[in-house]
Amino acid sequence: MTELLPRALAPFIALPQALRRAGMPVSPDQTAGFIAAVGLLGPRDMTDIWRAGRALFSIPPERLEEYDALFRAIFLGQTVAAPGEGDDDSVEAFEPTGDTHDIEAGDDTEAGGDAVVAERLGRRDIAADDADRALARLRREAPAALPRRLSYRRRRAKRGDAPDLRRTLRDASRHGGEVTHLFTTRRKTRQRRILLLIDVSGSMKDRTEPTLRLAHAVIQAADRAEVFTLGTRLTRITAPLRLSDPDRALSRAAAAVADFDGGTRIGEALTAFLAVPRFAGFARGAAVVVLSDGLERGDPAAMIDAVARLGRSAWRLDWLSPLAGDPDYSPETAGMKAILPMIHLADGAGTAAITNHILTMARERRTA
Repeated sequence: MTELLPRALAPFIALPQALRRAGMPVSPDQTAGFIAAVGLLGPRDMTDIWRAGRALFSIPPERLEEYDALFRAIFLGQTVAAPGEGDDDSVEAFEPTGDTHDIEAGDDTEAGGDAVVAERLGRRDIAADDADRALARLRREAPAALPRRLSYRRRRAKRGDAPDLRRTLRDASRHGGEVTHLFTTRRKTRQRRILLLIDVSGSMKDRTEPTLRLAHAVIQAADRAEVFTLGTRLTRITAPLRLSDPDRALSRAAAAVADFDGGTRIGEALTAFLAVPRFAGFARGAAVVVLSDGLERGDPAAMIDAVARLGRSAWRLDWLSPLAGDPDYSPETAGMKAILPMIHLADGAGTAAITNHILTMARERRTA
């Protein structure tokens, strides 16, 4: 069967086969998705192909070097053997011709060097103490900084926009029926609902736990907030995150989510969200924040339609992507390109960046 495939397609089939032989769980669906993603990206160099494989096969950080070595072997015809005990710093490379030569372990090939740099730009791992400081800032500043909206209830005000007839008449009755002062009222404000939609697919594996910790902090600090996870299904985890103890809250939330580190079907999950009237009501007039890299593996049309409907209902729709931490980032997938005019795309590469964005949403809206 392999002989019938086009020659150019052979390495794209060989890479997932090599990953399976190395013990990585790569499914046929992921192989098809990898080939389709490369076709959609229209890769300019090996780095784009490396990135697509890294995302679609959900390579864990601890096995990134192994993935890079297999990628070099298949796409560049070069394998690098790790030095054993007692070896010097050089390693042996095997070329397709059968000839061998020694190379230095520190040398970077075009794919490996660029790919490692690209991954560093694609996401930012921050130290635990930095994340803790960001979450402490969120809890401290959220009550005053989160966006607010007008309520139908009214309160007393020195310079209100409507007369307070009850107080005015009561005061007049104490002065022989003479109105000596016109009291006024103003509409109260209340905090807008914050709706977090968190991508828990394999391509977001490195950010899942920090993002859930941030979601717990939002639930604890905001007057009204809702949290859902998106992967291959939609899961509401607001109730578990209401527990004050973060470890217990995250443990219960993790037990509720069944599609961690799986595929990505953002469009289908958002469509399911909008199909439930109660859930759709959460988005009406809310500050909606989607935490995702946008690597949709389902039908882009479903994602585009759902985002358009969500944007029409929400007060503001922000899409925070870890890839947007790179100043040169621009969406390449069909779905992200289509929804770009409907969203506010911002940096979601770390807890500090997400915290800063949430706390400045109201200010940005006023100055826009």
